[in-house]
Amino acid sequence: MRAYSESSEEALRTRDLLKDWAGEGFLTPEQYQRMNQESVCDLRVTNIILRVVLFLFSLLIVGAAVLLVGVTLTPTDRLSRFLLLVFAGLSYAAAEFAVSQARLYRYGIEEALAACSVGFLAAGVWEGDHYGSGSLVAGAVASLWIWRRFGLPYAFPAAMLFVAWLPNHWTPYPSAQHLIVAAFYAAGLAGVAAVRPRHRFTYLNDTYSFAEAFLWLGIYLAINLQLSSMSLLGGLRISAEFSKPFYWTTWVLIWCLPPAILARGLRLKDRWVIAAGAITAILTLVTNKPYLGWPRHTWDPMMLGAILVAVALVLSRWLAAGPSGIRHGFTARRLSSKDRQWMSAGAVVLGVVSPDAITLNPKPDSTDFHFGGGDSGGGGASSDF
Repeated sequence: MRAYSESSEEALRTRDLLKDWAGEGFLTPEQYQRMNQESVCDLRVTNIILRVVLFLFSLLIVGAAVLLVGVTLTPTDRLSRFLLLVFAGLSYAAAEFAVSQARLYRYGIEEALAACSVGFLAAGVWEGDHYGSGSLVAGAVASLWIWRRFGLPYAFPAAMLFVAWLPNHWTPYPSAQHLIVAAFYAAGLAGVAAVRPRHRFTYLNDTYSFAEAFLWLGIYLAINLQLSSMSLLGGLRISAEFSKPFYWTTWVLIWCLPPAILARGLRLKDRWVIAAGAITAILTLVTNKPYLGWPRHTWDPMMLGAILVAVALVLSRWLAAGPSGIRHGFTARRLSSKDRQWMSAGAVVLGVVSPDAITLNPKPDSTDFHFGGGDSGGGGASSDF
């Protein structure tokens, strides 16, 4: 099923762990060199910057080739769909070739080709003037195959997006649409939970951990009517679109899900699932007032931030007070350089999204300066110069 051999991916995982441990001082340079030589891998990898550049450049090349064929042939609608399916097959074949022959792994090129194959397939199954259920099913199945075949983590949430749009073509009732999406995600969660234990200590554990966290988030978003309806201001208006039993049942569920997700993550010691539980808990606090129809105030975000800071401080102090700063296998100390990398990436994203929040804008000085009263000393200039 996987495009890469198990030994190659385990070797890459081992090399990443060795690099992380050496950076934290857990290994001496001699130990790192000796153990690194024992984990030889034939896959070609690159850094994240070049990976993104190659991904975008490959998308540009493939898109230009498709546009060139379209402009040259000026095909009909049926021929256009056929050509899109052909390009989908060619893109996927090129991705397989890049992996099997060039041994590319998270290199950007094979990722772009795989993504193009999914996009061309979904567009090729286009029904009429709008995307139909057949196109969405094809996109979801293709995304899941790409996730399973190449291990691309973002292919799984892409499949979830295709599934989220499916009920719109099956039923006009909003409550039924929410239930169908939640049922699909729950079925996926059950499948992942059943398969995951056998890969607990392998390279696939992170893959299934990421998928489980996204499925928990998907179930929560499908149940939280305020978030699903993209309206945090009109709680009463949203409640009028659903029956009262269904509306208040979802309100109860959004309070029950975060503790269940956190308990699952803590039991597995899975940081992705724990993060999903923390996110859902915060979203529950944010959407509680709109659910109840209570008025919102400008100081609500400040109060939420104060609560989160207090919870973080209490947990950190509680963990630090344990024997050697550890309680039940958890610690507040940073054990991996990846934590620092994630924090740095988060700071960069925050700076890009809201540069005004961290950049002081100089206030214009309204003082009207007027130079004058002196003599220039020559050149014919006046005394006001």
